[in-house]
Amino acid sequence: MKQIVYLFIGILFGIVMYKSEAASWFRIYEMFQFGSFHMYGIMGSAVLLGIVGVQIIKRKKLKPLEGNEMSLKPKEKSVARYLIGGIVFGLGWTLAGVCPGPMYVLAGAGYASVLVVILGALIGTFLYGVLKKKLPNDFHQQDFN
Repeated sequence: MKQIVYLFIGILFGIVMYKSEAASWFRIYEMFQFGSFHMYGIMGSAVLLGIVGVQIIKRKKLKPLEGNEMSLKPKEKSVARYLIGGIVFGLGWTLAGVCPGPMYVLAGAGYASVLVVILGALIGTFLYGVLKKKLPNDFHQQDFN
């Protein structure tokens, strides 16, 4: 049953991303050129909604669908992890013209060329998993399982 709920939420998210033009290469390009507030408004709204959502979860002690305790622990601060990771993420986003969420939205909308980008993202994720232990300590300090 929970897979159906997750599928429904994912489809709804995809429709919102597509209709709001958040998956549009033009909108992403426009954002990087500081030509429009559109994408910044979408991202800012998402950040504010996330902040409010996390506060509600913490204050009301809400539980996930499985009924387990919610675990929202702060991550250790690390300049190298966020700086290098952000640069790699930003370069990939810029070169591909799309960030990870909209990749799947565009694939669902029928843009077959984005499948190359998805394959590259999967290969990059796999390589990170293989090389994780060889990277500086800051990159794999926490277990994300």
